[in-house]
Formats: sequence, C-alpha cells, structure tokens
Amino acid sequence: MPSIVDIIEEYIKARLNQSDGGILLFRRGELAERFRCVPSQINYVLSTRFSFKRGYIVETRRGGGGFVRIIRVPLQEAEDLLHIIYDKVQDQISLSDSISIVRHLYDEKLISRREAHLMEIVLEAAVPDNSLESCRKRAVLLKSMLMVVLRHQK
Repeated sequence: MPSIVDIIEEYIKARLNQSDGGILLFRRGELAERFRCVPSQINYVLSTRFSFKRGYIVETRRGGGGFVRIIRVPLQEAEDLLHIIYDKVQDQISLSDSISIVRHLYDEKLISRREAHLMEIVLEAAVPDNSLESCRKRAVLLKSMLMVVLRHQK
C-alpha cells in the first residue's frame, strides 16, 4: 500500500502533467486538507520529491496569502546533460543525489527504464557508502555513464 507521501507526490505529478507549461500553483493548507495531513508532510514531499536534482524548482511564500509554485525543468538537449555532468556532479556526489539524477533523466525520457535500472544498480553496488572516497568514485562512474548516454543519443 502506498504511503501518504507517495500519494501526494503522484497527485502533484498528475496535476503538473495537466498544467500548462509544467507549472503548478497551490496553497499548502488546501493540499494538506485534501489529504487530511499536516502541512509539514506537504513540506516533506516538496523537499524530498521535488528538488532541483529531480528536475523541479519549488517556490514558496508563507503566511495568509502564501502559496507553493512547482516548476518542472525539462531536459531536452544534450547540452542539458552536459550541464548536469559538470555543474551538478562535480568531483563527488552522494548516492541519493546520483539516483535522483538518474531518475530525472528517466522521467524526461532521455534514458530507458533499462538504462536507468542498470545505472542505479552500478551506483549502489560499486560504491554503497557515502564516504568521501566513495562519493568521488561515484562521481566518476556517473559522469562516465552519462557521457555514454550522451554519445549514443546522437
């Protein structure tokens, strides 16, 4: 059975897919009422499931007139992959951040389900911990895999 976090995430993604231009605007309190949860659960979903590494920009304003705006950042060009490789990965990356990048590439249909699964398995099995040395090795692995994907896209 899916958790409330999974349900809220799927609801937001469905609304984003129905929106014009991949932008969704809503009030945190209204969403919390809809799912009969506390607003902090909405915050948790936003911070863990809709981060920049997963391809989203989240803007919030608190207070009486407060709102949440989620913007999906589409990846369309090979340049976007290069941007991820050089700006996001840098010389080290955590396991969770590397998996987020792979899943975002899959969500944007830049890699297949099979490629995403293979990349996740390699990243998890080859360097399972988050020590500094492992984060460096993981960055090299992820960059290498992304470069192969980029090379074979053309």
